[in-house]
Amino acid sequence: MAEERAQRRLAAILAADVVGYSRLMELDERGTLAALKERRHKILSPLVSHHHGRIVKLMGDGVLVEFASALDAVECAVELQRSMAKANAKLPESRRIVLRTGVNLGDVMVEGGDLYGDGVNIAARIEGLAEPGEIWIAASVRDQVENKTVGLDFEDLGKHDLKNMARAVHIYRVHPQSSDIRERPEWHQTTLTLPEKPSIVVLPFNNMSGDPEQEYFSDGITEDIITELSRFRGLFVIARNTSFQYRNKNVDVKRVGRELGVQFVLEGSIRRLGDRMRVTTQLIDTLSGSHVWADRYDRDLHDIFAVQDDVVQTVAATVSGRVEAAERARTVRLSPAGLASYDLHLRAKASFLKFTRNDNERARMLEQCNAEMAA
Repeated sequence: MAEERAQRRLAAILAADVVGYSRLMELDERGTLAALKERRHKILSPLVSHHHGRIVKLMGDGVLVEFASALDAVECAVELQRSMAKANAKLPESRRIVLRTGVNLGDVMVEGGDLYGDGVNIAARIEGLAEPGEIWIAASVRDQVENKTVGLDFEDLGKHDLKNMARAVHIYRVHPQSSDIRERPEWHQTTLTLPEKPSIVVLPFNNMSGDPEQEYFSDGITEDIITELSRFRGLFVIARNTSFQYRNKNVDVKRVGRELGVQFVLEGSIRRLGDRMRVTTQLIDTLSGSHVWADRYDRDLHDIFAVQDDVVQTVAATVSGRVEAAERARTVRLSPAGLASYDLHLRAKASFLKFTRNDNERARMLEQCNAEMAA
């Protein structure tokens, strides 16, 4: 019966979402929700109606819109980004609501008021690749609108492999016309400012075990590290829902830093072989792209939960210290000797905060070593 009710048609699909939504909610939940509601009422809905579109669904941080015309979809996307930039102009950068947008033209399946199929999925995948404040479109859209738009250029970004798609999709970036295609308009200049305290996002750890069923374990390690890092008041930690949007994607850490307004990225992998487990981690500075710290942990799996707790606490304590040390080095330009001393102090502090006898003893040893080095 479902197959009988379902209809198919060709449609242009616009997908858009808010960059750094979880970060905005953490800063000001009530204010963010009120601002989103106002933008939808005053900007999104009137523009969609003007360009003969239909809002298919609204998510917490995104929207899916259907158009009968690819030209209407692109023109709506351009006006939407310009209107959002104008609304953001008087706001501090940390409070700006910035969209990334993807448009695709393809076959969709209609059931009730909802849409399904590759036509929708490709639009969502393209939107996920787009830079903050930008509009990326499929080649099918570009072919339909290239000679019908005024004041727009299309930058060829080549073919991209999209998740769960058998074929690569050719993608273009939409630019207002200028003497230099690389010159971006105001609505592309959307880098988020960094919080006052050190900020970090933990990307989903890769499951390297060769068994998809082990994905739960790598996800569990990732979530627990996020939780442990959130206990340190001196850190600004991106929420789990935001970080997991990057799962199974080849990410550019500098881009992640711009999108989320974070200074550091923690990424890693987990491999389980029989009764052994290996966890690798690396901490990367998003401003320079350089490695701040990396390590590897090999453990037995006699008690899987004890092993998980051991690795999580070790990684969380070490990372928090390394983040603070790297931040301190950047802000006050410590000498190598001074940075080493500060690093020892932070390690001692992290050990002390575990509140166990062994860790207290380790903290004393580290502080003693620090004192001897300074003598």
